[in-house]
Amino acid sequence: MIVELDSGRVRGRVADEHVLFQGIPYAAPPVGELRWRSPQPVEPWSHVRDATEPGCPCPQTAQSFAGVASENEDCLVLDVTAPRTPGRKPVLVWLHGGGGTNGAGALFDAHRLAVDEDVVVVTPNSRLGVFGFFGHPALPGGGAYGIEDQQAALRWVRRNIAAFGGDPDRVMLFGESYGGLSTTAHLVAPGSAGLLHRAAVQSGFPLMRPPAGTFGPFQPALDSMWMPTAELDQVGAQIAEELGWARPDDPDAADRLRRVPVTELLGVSSVFTRPAWGGAVLPVAPDEAVRAGRVADVPVLVGGTRDEARLFVALFYEEITEPAYGELLAEAFGPDADEVRARYPAADSPGLSWARVLSDGAWAASCWELMHALSAATTTFGYEFADRDAPPIVPFPPGFPPGAHHSAEVVYQFDLGEPAPLTDAQWRLAASMNRYWARFARTGDPGDAGLPDWPAFTPERPHVQSLHPDRIGPADFAADHRLDFWSRR
Repeated sequence: MIVELDSGRVRGRVADEHVLFQGIPYAAPPVGELRWRSPQPVEPWSHVRDATEPGCPCPQTAQSFAGVASENEDCLVLDVTAPRTPGRKPVLVWLHGGGGTNGAGALFDAHRLAVDEDVVVVTPNSRLGVFGFFGHPALPGGGAYGIEDQQAALRWVRRNIAAFGGDPDRVMLFGESYGGLSTTAHLVAPGSAGLLHRAAVQSGFPLMRPPAGTFGPFQPALDSMWMPTAELDQVGAQIAEELGWARPDDPDAADRLRRVPVTELLGVSSVFTRPAWGGAVLPVAPDEAVRAGRVADVPVLVGGTRDEARLFVALFYEEITEPAYGELLAEAFGPDADEVRARYPAADSPGLSWARVLSDGAWAASCWELMHALSAATTTFGYEFADRDAPPIVPFPPGFPPGAHHSAEVVYQFDLGEPAPLTDAQWRLAASMNRYWARFARTGDPGDAGLPDWPAFTPERPHVQSLHPDRIGPADFAADHRLDFWSRR
Protein backbone atom coordinates (compact mmCIF):
# COMPACT_ATOMS: atom_id res chain seq x y z
CA MET A 1 0.00 0.00 0.00
CA ILE A 2 1.32 3.43 -0.98
CA VAL A 3 0.30 6.63 0.80
CA GLU A 4 1.03 10.22 -0.24
CA LEU A 5 2.46 12.44 2.50
CA ASP A 6 3.43 16.09 2.42
CA SER A 7 7.08 14.99 2.12
CA GLY A 8 6.65 12.18 -0.42
CA ARG A 9 5.17 8.73 -0.92
CA VAL A 10 5.67 5.77 1.43
CA ARG A 11 5.00 2.07 1.02
CA GLY A 12 3.69 0.10 4.00
CA ARG A 13 2.61 -3.45 4.83
CA VAL A 14 -0.95 -4.70 4.40
CA ALA A 15 -2.34 -7.37 6.75
CA ASP A 16 -5.81 -8.93 6.80
CA GLU A 17 -7.35 -6.28 9.02
CA HIS A 18 -4.80 -3.46 9.29
CA VAL A 19 -2.00 -1.61 7.58
CA LEU A 20 1.36 -0.80 9.14
CA PHE A 21 3.80 1.90 8.07
CA GLN A 22 7.11 2.00 9.94
CA GLY A 23 10.13 4.25 10.12
CA ILE A 24 8.46 7.31 8.57
CA PRO A 25 10.64 10.37 9.20
CA TYR A 26 8.74 13.27 10.76
CA ALA A 27 11.78 15.55 11.17
CA ALA A 28 15.27 15.83 9.73
CA PRO A 29 17.96 13.64 11.31
CA PRO A 30 19.29 15.58 14.36
CA VAL A 31 22.93 14.89 13.47
CA GLY A 32 26.00 17.07 12.99
CA GLU A 33 24.99 20.72 13.12
CA LEU A 34 21.42 19.70 14.01
CA ARG A 35 22.41 17.93 17.22
CA TRP A 36 20.91 19.90 20.13
CA ARG A 37 18.76 22.05 17.91
CA SER A 38 15.00 22.20 17.50
CA PRO A 39 13.72 19.55 15.05
CA GLN A 40 13.90 20.68 11.45
CA PRO A 41 11.64 19.81 8.48
CA VAL A 42 12.18 16.59 6.56
CA GLU A 43 13.87 16.87 3.18
CA PRO A 44 11.18 15.76 0.67
CA TRP A 45 11.84 12.70 -1.50
CA SER A 46 10.67 11.91 -5.02
CA HIS A 47 10.83 8.10 -4.95
CA VAL A 48 8.49 5.75 -3.10
CA ARG A 49 10.10 5.36 0.30
CA ASP A 50 10.02 1.95 1.94
CA ALA A 51 8.12 1.98 5.24
CA THR A 52 7.91 -1.76 5.88
CA GLU A 53 10.65 -2.04 8.52
CA PRO A 54 11.12 -0.28 11.87
CA GLY A 55 13.31 2.79 12.01
CA CYS A 56 16.32 3.00 14.27
CA PRO A 57 15.79 3.61 18.01
CA CYS A 58 17.29 6.80 19.38
CA PRO A 59 20.72 6.44 21.05
CA GLN A 60 20.57 4.40 24.24
CA THR A 61 22.37 1.68 26.13
CA ALA A 62 20.71 -1.59 27.09
CA GLN A 63 19.32 -1.75 30.63
CA SER A 64 17.92 -4.51 32.82
CA PHE A 65 14.42 -3.26 32.00
CA ALA A 66 15.08 -2.58 28.31
CA GLY A 67 17.36 -4.62 26.07
CA VAL A 68 17.52 -2.13 23.19
CA ALA A 69 20.83 -0.46 22.33
CA SER A 70 21.56 2.10 19.62
CA GLU A 71 24.21 4.66 18.65
CA ASN A 72 22.34 6.11 15.66
CA GLU A 73 21.12 9.69 16.03
CA ASP A 74 19.06 9.45 12.82
CA CYS A 75 16.01 8.29 14.73
CA LEU A 76 13.18 10.82 14.47
CA VAL A 77 10.70 8.44 12.91
CA LEU A 78 7.24 7.11 13.70
CA ASP A 79 4.99 4.15 12.96
CA VAL A 80 1.34 4.27 11.94
CA THR A 81 -1.07 1.38 12.50
CA ALA A 82 -4.53 1.76 10.97
CA PRO A 83 -7.50 -0.57 10.47
CA ARG A 84 -8.65 -1.44 6.95
CA THR A 85 -12.10 0.03 7.42
CA PRO A 86 -13.66 3.14 5.86
CA GLY A 87 -14.39 6.36 7.71
CA ARG A 88 -12.51 9.04 9.63
CA LYS A 89 -11.14 7.62 12.89
CA PRO A 90 -9.81 8.96 16.19
CA VAL A 91 -6.02 9.09 16.45
CA LEU A 92 -4.04 7.87 19.47
CA VAL A 93 -0.42 9.03 19.70
CA TRP A 94 1.63 6.94 22.14
CA LEU A 95 4.66 8.26 24.05
CA HIS A 96 6.64 5.31 25.39
CA GLY A 97 8.24 5.02 28.81
CA GLY A 98 11.76 3.94 29.66
CA GLY A 99 12.97 6.45 32.23
CA GLY A 100 13.75 9.07 29.63
CA THR A 101 16.81 7.15 28.42
CA ASN A 102 15.37 4.03 26.78
CA GLY A 103 12.64 2.79 24.49
CA ALA A 104 11.32 3.16 20.95
CA GLY A 105 7.90 3.53 19.38
CA ALA A 106 8.32 0.46 17.18
CA LEU A 107 8.48 -1.81 20.25
CA PHE A 108 4.73 -1.33 20.78
CA ASP A 109 2.64 -3.40 18.40
CA ALA A 110 -0.67 -1.52 18.26
CA HIS A 111 -2.63 -3.65 15.78
CA ARG A 112 -4.96 -5.11 18.45
CA LEU A 113 -5.94 -1.65 19.70
CA ALA A 114 -6.30 -0.28 16.16
CA VAL A 115 -8.39 -3.16 14.76
CA ASP A 116 -10.62 -3.91 17.74
CA GLU A 117 -11.45 -0.26 18.40
CA ASP A 118 -11.29 1.15 14.86
CA VAL A 119 -8.71 3.81 15.66
CA VAL A 120 -5.41 4.94 14.14
CA VAL A 121 -2.36 4.58 16.41
CA VAL A 122 0.89 6.53 15.98
CA THR A 123 4.02 5.52 17.90
CA PRO A 124 6.90 8.02 17.51
CA ASN A 125 10.49 8.09 18.67
CA SER A 126 11.91 11.21 20.28
CA ARG A 127 15.39 12.10 21.50
CA LEU A 128 16.31 10.58 24.84
CA GLY A 129 18.62 11.35 27.73
CA VAL A 130 21.58 13.56 26.95
CA PHE A 131 20.45 13.94 23.33
CA GLY A 132 16.99 15.14 24.30
CA PHE A 133 17.51 17.04 27.56
CA PHE A 134 21.11 18.29 27.69
CA GLY A 135 21.76 21.92 28.53
CA HIS A 136 24.83 24.14 28.29
CA PRO A 137 25.42 27.91 28.18
CA ALA A 138 26.68 27.52 24.62
CA LEU A 139 23.38 25.89 23.56
CA PRO A 140 20.62 28.44 24.21
CA GLY A 141 17.15 26.95 24.45
CA GLY A 142 18.32 23.51 25.54
CA GLY A 143 16.84 21.01 27.93
CA ALA A 144 13.61 20.14 26.10
CA TYR A 145 14.60 18.89 22.63
CA GLY A 146 12.72 15.65 23.30
CA ILE A 147 9.52 17.59 24.01
CA GLU A 148 10.04 19.56 20.80
CA ASP A 149 10.42 16.31 18.87
CA GLN A 150 7.06 15.14 20.17
CA GLN A 151 5.52 18.45 19.12
CA ALA A 152 6.97 17.92 15.64
CA ALA A 153 5.40 14.44 15.56
CA LEU A 154 2.04 15.92 16.56
CA ARG A 155 2.31 18.53 13.81
CA TRP A 156 3.12 15.71 11.36
CA VAL A 157 -0.06 13.96 12.52
CA ARG A 158 -2.09 17.10 11.93
CA ARG A 159 -0.76 17.41 8.36
CA ASN A 160 -0.71 13.77 7.31
CA ILE A 161 -2.90 11.48 9.38
CA ALA A 162 -5.96 11.87 7.14
CA ALA A 163 -4.06 9.87 4.50
CA PHE A 164 -4.29 6.88 6.85
CA GLY A 165 -7.96 7.42 7.73
CA GLY A 166 -7.28 9.43 10.88
CA ASP A 167 -9.15 12.50 12.06
CA PRO A 168 -6.69 15.36 12.78
CA ASP A 169 -9.33 17.02 14.96
CA ARG A 170 -9.60 14.03 17.33
CA VAL A 171 -6.05 13.36 18.50
CA MET A 172 -5.39 11.79 21.88
CA LEU A 173 -1.87 11.93 23.29
CA PHE A 174 -1.20 9.19 25.80
CA GLY A 175 1.91 7.88 27.49
CA GLU A 176 3.10 5.70 30.33
CA SER A 177 5.77 6.47 32.94
CA TYR A 178 8.19 8.91 31.28
CA GLY A 179 5.70 9.08 28.43
CA GLY A 180 3.12 10.19 31.00
CA LEU A 181 5.48 12.86 32.27
CA SER A 182 5.96 14.05 28.69
CA THR A 183 2.22 14.03 28.05
CA THR A 184 1.78 16.39 31.00
CA ALA A 185 4.40 18.72 29.50
CA HIS A 186 2.18 19.09 26.43
CA LEU A 187 -0.75 20.11 28.60
CA VAL A 188 1.19 23.23 29.63
CA ALA A 189 3.55 23.86 26.66
CA PRO A 190 2.48 26.81 24.47
CA GLY A 191 3.76 25.07 21.33
CA SER A 192 1.45 22.09 21.90
CA ALA A 193 -1.75 24.12 21.97
CA GLY A 194 -4.25 22.81 19.43
CA LEU A 195 -2.21 19.69 18.62
CA LEU A 196 -4.05 17.37 21.02
CA HIS A 197 -7.70 17.11 21.96
CA ARG A 198 -7.52 14.51 24.74
CA ALA A 199 -4.69 13.30 26.96
CA ALA A 200 -4.06 10.21 29.08
CA VAL A 201 -1.33 10.17 31.73
CA GLN A 202 -0.49 6.58 32.74
CA SER A 203 1.76 6.23 35.78
CA GLY A 204 3.24 9.62 35.06
CA PHE A 205 4.91 11.52 37.87
CA PRO A 206 4.74 15.23 36.98
CA LEU A 207 3.90 16.31 40.54
CA MET A 208 6.06 13.81 42.37
CA ARG A 209 8.64 14.97 44.88
CA PRO A 210 10.43 11.63 45.13
CA PRO A 211 12.05 10.87 48.48
CA ALA A 212 15.53 9.42 48.48
CA GLY A 213 15.58 5.87 47.20
CA THR A 214 12.41 6.11 45.09
CA PHE A 215 14.08 4.91 41.90
CA GLY A 216 17.05 3.11 43.44
CA PRO A 217 19.13 2.85 46.62
CA PHE A 218 21.54 5.62 45.64
CA GLN A 219 19.04 8.03 44.09
CA PRO A 220 18.77 11.35 45.97
CA ALA A 221 15.53 13.06 46.88
CA LEU A 222 14.20 15.60 44.39
CA ASP A 223 12.03 18.66 44.92
CA SER A 224 10.62 18.34 41.41
CA MET A 225 10.74 16.13 38.32
CA TRP A 226 11.45 19.27 36.27
CA MET A 227 14.66 21.33 36.22
CA PRO A 228 15.22 25.08 35.84
CA THR A 229 17.20 25.95 32.71
CA ALA A 230 19.85 27.82 34.69
CA GLU A 231 20.51 24.77 36.87
CA LEU A 232 20.65 22.47 33.86
CA ASP A 233 23.14 24.73 32.08
CA GLN A 234 25.33 24.69 35.16
CA VAL A 235 25.26 20.87 35.35
CA GLY A 236 25.93 20.55 31.63
CA ALA A 237 28.85 22.97 31.73
CA GLN A 238 30.41 21.20 34.69
CA ILE A 239 30.17 17.74 33.09
CA ALA A 240 31.41 19.01 29.74
CA GLU A 241 34.48 20.53 31.39
CA GLU A 242 35.18 17.51 33.59
CA LEU A 243 35.06 15.16 30.59
CA GLY A 244 37.16 17.44 28.41
CA TRP A 245 34.43 18.18 25.87
CA ALA A 246 34.48 21.98 26.14
CA ARG A 247 35.49 24.71 28.58
CA PRO A 248 32.81 27.18 29.68
CA ASP A 249 34.78 30.10 28.20
CA ASP A 250 35.48 28.35 24.88
CA PRO A 251 33.92 30.39 22.02
CA ASP A 252 33.71 27.18 19.97
CA ALA A 253 32.04 25.19 22.75
CA ALA A 254 28.86 24.47 20.76
CA ASP A 255 30.82 23.08 17.80
CA ARG A 256 33.03 20.99 20.07
CA LEU A 257 30.03 19.56 21.88
CA ARG A 258 28.37 18.59 18.61
CA ARG A 259 31.48 16.60 17.69
CA VAL A 260 31.56 14.51 20.89
CA PRO A 261 31.14 10.82 19.93
CA VAL A 262 27.79 9.22 20.67
CA THR A 263 29.42 6.59 22.86
CA GLU A 264 30.89 9.23 25.17
CA LEU A 265 27.58 11.06 25.45
CA LEU A 266 25.77 7.86 26.35
CA GLY A 267 28.00 7.53 29.39
CA VAL A 268 26.20 10.45 31.05
CA SER A 269 22.79 10.06 29.42
CA SER A 270 21.02 9.15 32.65
CA VAL A 271 22.01 12.50 34.19
CA PHE A 272 19.82 14.36 31.70
CA THR A 273 16.25 13.14 31.99
CA ARG A 274 14.45 16.00 33.73
CA PRO A 275 12.92 18.36 31.13
CA ALA A 276 14.03 21.94 31.63
CA TRP A 277 11.72 24.90 32.10
CA GLY A 278 12.40 28.61 31.77
CA GLY A 279 12.78 28.64 27.98
CA ALA A 280 10.50 28.89 24.98
CA VAL A 281 9.32 25.28 25.09
CA LEU A 282 8.35 25.20 28.77
CA PRO A 283 8.33 28.82 29.98
CA VAL A 284 7.16 27.90 33.49
CA ALA A 285 7.62 24.87 35.72
CA PRO A 286 5.01 22.32 34.56
CA ASP A 287 4.31 21.04 38.08
CA GLU A 288 3.56 24.54 39.31
CA ALA A 289 1.45 25.26 36.22
CA VAL A 290 -0.61 22.12 36.83
CA ARG A 291 -1.08 22.94 40.51
CA ALA A 292 -2.27 26.43 39.50
CA GLY A 293 -4.70 25.01 36.93
CA ARG A 294 -2.89 26.51 33.95
CA VAL A 295 -3.38 23.54 31.62
CA ALA A 296 -4.91 22.98 28.20
CA ASP A 297 -8.70 22.74 28.25
CA VAL A 298 -8.82 19.14 27.04
CA PRO A 299 -10.27 16.09 28.82
CA VAL A 300 -7.64 14.10 30.70
CA LEU A 301 -7.55 10.48 31.85
CA VAL A 302 -5.02 9.90 34.63
CA GLY A 303 -4.05 6.99 36.84
CA GLY A 304 -1.50 4.36 37.76
CA THR A 305 -1.00 0.82 39.00
CA ARG A 306 -1.77 -0.62 42.43
CA ASP A 307 1.85 -1.53 43.28
CA GLU A 308 3.90 0.94 41.23
CA ALA A 309 7.14 0.80 43.19
CA ARG A 310 7.64 -2.96 43.05
CA LEU A 311 9.26 -2.67 39.62
CA PHE A 312 12.00 -0.39 40.97
CA VAL A 313 12.45 -2.13 44.32
CA ALA A 314 12.83 -5.46 42.51
CA LEU A 315 16.13 -4.21 41.10
CA PHE A 316 17.71 -4.29 44.61
CA TYR A 317 15.17 -6.29 46.61
CA GLU A 318 17.70 -8.84 47.85
CA GLU A 319 19.80 -6.06 49.41
CA ILE A 320 16.94 -4.78 51.58
CA THR A 321 17.57 -6.51 54.89
CA GLU A 322 15.95 -5.41 58.15
CA PRO A 323 18.83 -2.98 58.92
CA ALA A 324 18.85 -1.73 55.32
CA TYR A 325 15.11 -1.01 55.53
CA GLY A 326 15.73 1.19 58.55
CA GLU A 327 18.51 3.01 56.70
CA LEU A 328 16.28 3.61 53.68
CA LEU A 329 13.52 5.02 55.86
CA ALA A 330 15.96 7.27 57.73
CA GLU A 331 17.46 8.62 54.51
CA ALA A 332 14.06 9.20 52.91
CA PHE A 333 12.06 10.55 55.84
CA GLY A 334 14.55 11.74 58.45
CA PRO A 335 12.83 12.49 61.77
CA ASP A 336 9.57 11.00 60.47
CA ALA A 337 11.15 7.60 59.77
CA ASP A 338 9.84 5.98 62.94
CA GLU A 339 6.30 7.14 62.25
CA VAL A 340 6.46 5.74 58.71
CA ARG A 341 7.86 2.47 60.03
CA ALA A 342 5.03 2.19 62.54
CA ARG A 343 2.59 2.36 59.63
CA TYR A 344 4.66 0.03 57.43
CA PRO A 345 6.44 -2.52 59.67
CA ALA A 346 9.05 -4.69 57.98
CA ALA A 347 7.33 -7.93 59.07
CA ASP A 348 8.84 -10.84 57.16
CA SER A 349 9.68 -8.86 54.01
CA PRO A 350 11.54 -5.55 54.41
CA GLY A 351 11.79 -5.20 50.63
CA LEU A 352 8.05 -5.55 50.16
CA SER A 353 7.47 -3.06 52.97
CA TRP A 354 9.76 -0.54 51.27
CA ALA A 355 7.83 -1.04 48.03
CA ARG A 356 4.55 -0.36 49.89
CA VAL A 357 5.97 2.83 51.38
CA LEU A 358 6.98 4.14 47.97
CA SER A 359 3.86 2.91 46.15
CA ASP A 360 1.71 4.86 48.61
CA GLY A 361 3.85 7.81 49.69
CA ALA A 362 5.48 8.67 46.36
CA TRP A 363 3.39 7.22 43.53
CA ALA A 364 -0.21 7.13 44.77
CA ALA A 365 0.08 10.39 46.71
CA SER A 366 1.38 12.30 43.70
CA CYS A 367 -1.19 10.66 41.40
CA TRP A 368 -3.98 11.68 43.79
CA GLU A 369 -2.66 15.24 43.81
CA LEU A 370 -2.54 15.21 40.01
CA MET A 371 -6.14 14.00 39.76
CA HIS A 372 -7.29 16.79 42.07
CA ALA A 373 -5.24 19.48 40.33
CA LEU A 374 -6.39 18.53 36.84
CA SER A 375 -10.02 18.10 37.85
CA ALA A 376 -10.07 21.68 39.13
CA ALA A 377 -9.13 22.90 35.65
CA THR A 378 -10.60 20.44 33.14
CA THR A 379 -12.70 17.28 32.82
CA THR A 380 -10.72 14.46 34.43
CA PHE A 381 -11.18 10.71 34.78
CA GLY A 382 -9.17 8.68 37.30
CA TYR A 383 -8.25 5.00 37.25
CA GLU A 384 -6.07 2.37 38.92
CA PHE A 385 -4.84 -0.80 37.22
CA ALA A 386 -5.31 -3.37 39.99
CA ASP A 387 -4.47 -6.80 38.53
CA ARG A 388 -1.90 -8.13 41.00
CA ASP A 389 -1.58 -11.32 38.91
CA ALA A 390 -0.46 -9.41 35.81
CA PRO A 391 2.53 -11.05 34.10
CA PRO A 392 5.75 -9.20 34.96
CA ILE A 393 7.05 -7.00 32.20
CA VAL A 394 10.64 -7.91 33.21
CA PRO A 395 11.94 -10.85 35.28
CA PHE A 396 11.42 -10.41 39.02
CA PRO A 397 13.64 -12.00 41.68
CA PRO A 398 12.32 -15.20 43.29
CA GLY A 399 10.22 -14.54 46.34
CA PHE A 400 9.30 -10.98 45.39
CA PRO A 401 5.71 -10.80 44.02
CA PRO A 402 5.42 -8.37 41.08
CA GLY A 403 1.85 -7.40 41.89
CA ALA A 404 0.31 -4.65 39.76
CA HIS A 405 3.75 -3.14 39.23
CA HIS A 406 4.71 -0.02 37.32
CA SER A 407 4.08 -0.57 33.57
CA ALA A 408 2.13 -3.83 34.14
CA GLU A 409 -0.85 -2.49 32.20
CA VAL A 410 1.11 -1.87 29.01
CA VAL A 411 0.99 -5.51 27.86
CA TYR A 412 -2.81 -5.31 28.12
CA GLN A 413 -2.82 -2.41 25.66
CA PHE A 414 -0.04 -3.42 23.26
CA ASP A 415 1.79 -6.55 22.15
CA LEU A 416 5.49 -6.26 23.03
CA GLY A 417 7.03 -8.61 20.51
CA GLU A 418 4.35 -11.24 21.08
CA PRO A 419 1.03 -11.44 22.94
CA ALA A 420 1.39 -11.59 26.72
CA PRO A 421 0.53 -14.83 28.57
CA LEU A 422 -2.82 -13.57 29.83
CA THR A 423 -5.70 -15.68 31.11
CA ASP A 424 -9.13 -15.42 29.50
CA ALA A 425 -10.24 -13.04 32.25
CA GLN A 426 -7.15 -10.89 31.76
CA TRP A 427 -7.73 -10.75 28.00
CA ARG A 428 -11.26 -9.55 28.70
CA LEU A 429 -9.80 -6.82 30.92
CA ALA A 430 -7.36 -5.90 28.14
CA ALA A 431 -10.25 -5.56 25.69
CA SER A 432 -12.23 -3.46 28.17
CA MET A 433 -9.29 -1.15 28.79
CA ASN A 434 -8.72 -0.58 25.10
CA ARG A 435 -12.43 0.07 24.63
CA TYR A 436 -12.38 2.64 27.43
CA TRP A 437 -9.28 4.35 26.02
CA ALA A 438 -10.66 4.40 22.46
CA ARG A 439 -14.02 5.70 23.64
CA PHE A 440 -12.19 8.48 25.47
CA ALA A 441 -10.25 9.31 22.29
CA ARG A 442 -13.47 9.32 20.30
CA THR A 443 -15.68 11.41 22.61
CA GLY A 444 -13.64 12.77 25.53
CA ASP A 445 -15.51 10.44 27.92
CA PRO A 446 -14.43 6.82 28.54
CA GLY A 447 -17.99 5.80 29.43
CA ASP A 448 -19.31 2.99 27.25
CA ALA A 449 -22.76 1.45 27.32
CA GLY A 450 -21.28 -2.04 27.23
CA LEU A 451 -18.93 -1.51 30.21
CA PRO A 452 -19.30 -0.46 33.86
CA ASP A 453 -20.01 3.24 34.34
CA TRP A 454 -16.98 5.51 34.73
CA PRO A 455 -17.91 8.87 36.29
CA ALA A 456 -15.60 11.87 36.07
CA PHE A 457 -13.28 12.65 38.98
CA THR A 458 -14.27 15.74 40.93
CA PRO A 459 -13.14 17.04 44.34
CA GLU A 460 -16.67 16.40 45.60
CA ARG A 461 -16.81 12.91 44.08
CA PRO A 462 -13.22 11.66 43.65
CA HIS A 463 -14.09 8.57 41.62
CA VAL A 464 -11.19 6.29 40.68
CA GLN A 465 -12.05 3.38 38.39
CA SER A 466 -10.45 0.11 39.49
CA LEU A 467 -9.45 -2.06 36.52
CA HIS A 468 -9.28 -5.71 37.58
CA PRO A 469 -10.12 -8.94 35.72
CA ASP A 470 -12.79 -9.85 38.27
CA ARG A 471 -14.18 -6.39 38.89
CA ILE A 472 -14.31 -3.01 37.20
CA GLY A 473 -15.74 -0.31 39.41
CA PRO A 474 -14.94 2.30 42.05
CA ALA A 475 -11.77 1.95 44.10
CA ASP A 476 -11.28 3.35 47.59
CA PHE A 477 -8.03 4.87 46.37
CA ALA A 478 -7.37 7.14 49.35
CA ALA A 479 -7.92 4.40 51.92
CA ASP A 480 -6.06 1.71 49.99
CA HIS A 481 -2.96 3.92 49.85
CA ARG A 482 -3.27 5.53 53.32
CA LEU A 483 -3.39 8.98 51.79
CA ASP A 484 -4.73 10.59 54.97
CA PHE A 485 -1.39 9.74 56.57
CA TRP A 486 0.72 10.90 53.62
CA SER A 487 -1.22 14.14 53.20
CA ARG A 488 -0.20 15.16 56.74
CA ARG A 489 3.50 14.89 56.02
